[in-house]
Amino acid sequence: MAQSSVRIVSELHDDPHIEGRRVTVRRIRGLVEGAGKSAEEVAAQLDLDVADVYGALEYYHSHPEEMAAAERRRAEREATARESGAVSVAELTREDE
Repeated sequence: MAQSSVRIVSELHDDPHIEGRRVTVRRIRGLVEGAGKSAEEVAAQLDLDVADVYGALEYYHSHPEEMAAAERRRAEREATARESGAVSVAELTREDE
């Protein structure tokens, strides 16, 4: 089996991301598998190599426990922020209308 040359690290808010970039594995997965964009489109949008996109997707699917834990931490941070009165960008935009 071939080894990916993309290095995924987790020092940024405990959310796995491409080393040297603030682009998270979760975001890449959301764009490709959630929004239906091609790996090439995502690579162009985020100024990445296509190999970075595929590497992030491979990492997401080969580390399900780590990705689930990262999602739980994100949800907990979001809940804490909401309890403190934070609102989403969408809510702020609606308030401006």
